[in-house]
Amino acid sequence: MWDNASWHISREVRRWVGEHNRGVKKGHKEGVRIIGCLLPKQSPWLNPIEPKWVHGKRRVAEADGLLGAHELAERVCAAFGCPHHEHLSLAENAA
Repeated sequence: MWDNASWHISREVRRWVGEHNRGVKKGHKEGVRIIGCLLPKQSPWLNPIEPKWVHGKRRVAEADGLLGAHELAERVCAAFGCPHHEHLSLAENAA
């Protein structure tokens, strides 16, 4: 379990993991023991794109509302200094 989702740390899941681990250790169940590893909320050493994403998000995000798809694409390209190319479209009869 690699995140802090509420259902992964709930009492019911912790009870099930404990029962499973005890059963495996005693030989009543097949499988391996499960060890929960909760990650910090921000872990840039585990996800190298995270620091870049945070700064880009701050430059692009709108505090008081949602952006349209075209405006969001324009802002992302401006924030990261890349050209904005029109999206490809598929023909109606494409499978």
